[in-house]
Amino acid sequence: MRTEGIHAVVTGGASGLGLATAERLVAGGAHVTIFDLERSAGAEQAERLGERARFSAVDVTDEDQAREAFAEAGAHAPVRALVHCAGRGKPMRILDRDGAVTPLSTFADIVNLNVIGTFTMLRFAAEQMAKNEPLDGDRGVCVLTASIAAYEGQIGQINYAAAKAGVVGMTLPAARDLAKVGIRVCTIAPGTFATPLLTESGRPDIVQALASSIPHPSRLGDPDEFAGLAEHIISNGMLNGETIRIDGAIRMAPR
Repeated sequence: MRTEGIHAVVTGGASGLGLATAERLVAGGAHVTIFDLERSAGAEQAERLGERARFSAVDVTDEDQAREAFAEAGAHAPVRALVHCAGRGKPMRILDRDGAVTPLSTFADIVNLNVIGTFTMLRFAAEQMAKNEPLDGDRGVCVLTASIAAYEGQIGQINYAAAKAGVVGMTLPAARDLAKVGIRVCTIAPGTFATPLLTESGRPDIVQALASSIPHPSRLGDPDEFAGLAEHIISNGMLNGETIRIDGAIRMAPR
């Protein structure tokens, strides 16, 4: 499905991978609605991107907010694409340093955001897309975001790895389920990317070590490279039900 002229929703679009995706889609002629938290810089970024961008304050874990935001987006223009980037991790081990079990909430919160939040965005996007007339054979395309942690979760990532594996696991069933209404579903599993969460909060020596551990190219991923893949998935009608790694051939070590 061509991206020029379509209306796409990008979650987590105020920063990082989501912002890069919103920028690339707008530059390619799409109209973009950024979904992000009210406290985010989403409104400022939408204003910066110009008349083809708008912002909607949404907590992706809040079902009522999600339903209302997609209904509003669909009323503005038919929603043809979803690129769901909202998500995060939080370090967690099964047992703490003293051998005590860690709180269940640390696990549940990350699963709720990354799995339940993804499913919430997926189903309300699909509801809007199913109303569309086909365009280049598709009524809509949903691009989800997992992580290479889904395959090689490190020590301290049990909650995040489980959550992102859940996103990978829902990709093919979702694609099969929504095929009957002409909606494609794919997932991107990024490696280590130069997002503000890493580059602005991580120690420079650790960031450099992460970059050096990537076989080729030995650098952090550029968010625009993620955005380019998302754009290609939307435009390539045979990509469906697949999770695509974008990681420079890295395979994460235990720690």
